Amino acid sequence: MSLSSSRLVIAGLSGDSGKTIASLSFLSALKRKGFAVSVFKKGPDYIDPAWLSRVARVSCRNLDTWMVDRDDVLRSFAKHSGDGIAVVEGNRGLYDGKDPSGTHSTAELAKLIDAPVVLVVNTTKTTRTVAAIVKGCIDFDPGVKIAGVILNRVAGKRHVGIITETIEKYCNVPVVGAIPKLGADSTLIPGRHLGLVTPEEFDNIDGLRSALNDIAERYIDVDRMIDIASTAGPVPTPRSGSGPSPAVRRGGKVTIGYFSDPVFTFYYPENLEALEAAGAKLVAVSSLSGKKLPRIDALYIGGGFPETHAEQLAGNRPMMDSVAKASADGMPVYAECGGLIYLARSLKYGDKVYPMAGVFPVDLEMHSKPVGHGYTSIRVDTPNPFFEVDTVLRGHEFHYSGPVEGTTHAASCMAVETGVGFGEARDGLVKGNTLACYCHIHADGVKQWASSVVSRAVEYAAAKGRGRSNDGGISIKSVAL
Repeated sequence: MSLSSSRLVIAGLSGDSGKTIASLSFLSALKRKGFAVSVFKKGPDYIDPAWLSRVARVSCRNLDTWMVDRDDVLRSFAKHSGDGIAVVEGNRGLYDGKDPSGTHSTAELAKLIDAPVVLVVNTTKTTRTVAAIVKGCIDFDPGVKIAGVILNRVAGKRHVGIITETIEKYCNVPVVGAIPKLGADSTLIPGRHLGLVTPEEFDNIDGLRSALNDIAERYIDVDRMIDIASTAGPVPTPRSGSGPSPAVRRGGKVTIGYFSDPVFTFYYPENLEALEAAGAKLVAVSSLSGKKLPRIDALYIGGGFPETHAEQLAGNRPMMDSVAKASADGMPVYAECGGLIYLARSLKYGDKVYPMAGVFPVDLEMHSKPVGHGYTSIRVDTPNPFFEVDTVLRGHEFHYSGPVEGTTHAASCMAVETGVGFGEARDGLVKGNTLACYCHIHADGVKQWASSVVSRAVEYAAAKGRGRSNDGGISIKSVAL
């Protein structure tokens, strides 16, 4: 699976260094020049990939070696990078990983896919020290190919001149961009507590494209960055394979609904694709405008921002009642983070308490700081609809919500070994065929998940006397439960 592909990683010294604006501007310029592009985001994230997808007009894929085996990450990159230019946006600082060795860092990903790195540096109130920092990054790990630098938030021509001359003299890498202070990046894309708003809630995409094109044209040496990307050799070949996901034979299809609207947008493309590959027909459902669930055999509720839409969600009582009725009827429901909030009894946000669907007897409240943020490792320790006992799930969480003190806890099926989860080292609320957790998983890392969801949908469809096809119906093969 070796192929030639121009590619580069756009990394930073920290979060909020300007990686996203630099990446979006470069992608916008590539599209204007007529290049075929593929786009990736290092690490667990939903919002930045959504913006990368919108600007690149192709689906952004996440590359994360904590949630997914390294060879499967490499395989995904090779599969989706295509023949054009692959742009990978890093996360946090270049060498920031899960431990002092930098495991799962952007630097380690760059080495895995053998890609040159363009480093974005916030230059606020500094000059020659920027060169010392860049030199330190170059020397810290010679295996990382730092091939260019973009200066961000520069103060003027003199500022740019001093830093550029110093970097090129002492670091022997070119400065390929110098973006001025734009007030704040949020003047282009508004932000809020989890980062940027989602594209679904942004109504000035044309204006954003124009601004990104202007940044690329005026402040970034796009041709130089293209040259850097072209220095990459063949994509390395994965050493081994972990085998295909357990599959449901396509003797017929079940229908799985998933909430898809401005509230619920946090879905990895691979998760939806895995459900389809396992035999599901996917149907998008709006939690805002829909009045009841369509005829489906299972429901998947991803993450999102139910708190900022709490009044609208609570006002759509028919849909919440429909979900609660379907759950009580035994329809399989799998929910993550925002989905957990939706299935709770209530949500306190600010000074108001909003009724939710009431599937679980728990009351939640939003806090001003994250309750859980980062990678998670969770062991399944109780029977549930979707995972075998003793299964270890590697995922991530980022939530400001948590249970109101004294709230009634629902039964849970997961012990949190790394992370926070629902609280008290537990996650995975379970009731009948409904499971909700704060942990987000990636289908490439939890390969039995999709086949398990589909198999539960098959059982539900059979119990309801539907799901038969012309060749005798749906049969299950090699399903890991």
